[in-house]
Amino acid sequence: MPRGISSSGSKLPAEGAQPTGTCCALCERKVQQLSRHHLVPREEGGRHGPTADLCQPCHSSVHLLLDNKELARDYHTIEALRSAEKLQKYLHWIRRSRVERISNRRGQR
Repeated sequence: MPRGISSSGSKLPAEGAQPTGTCCALCERKVQQLSRHHLVPREEGGRHGPTADLCQPCHSSVHLLLDNKELARDYHTIEALRSAEKLQKYLHWIRRSRVERISNRRGQR
């Protein structure tokens, strides 16, 4: 079956596209758009595993602050991500913010 086509033959929404006015699973803010985060990164075997809908700032920050091996090994649930020490300062800030987009590219490792 071609990518982007459901079993009924109708087109699927773009990967990561979500309806407007939804809640981020990590920071729990109501935002305009969400993206799909693989709880176990695809590169670590999570391609068909569970996902969570995150706002763009949370999704970018998770991948900036935690590498794929850490995500797969230690932070493969939303509860674990919420308790990650490396995310605490960020989560404290974002929960009080109205930011919809953030530009924080991954650093060189």
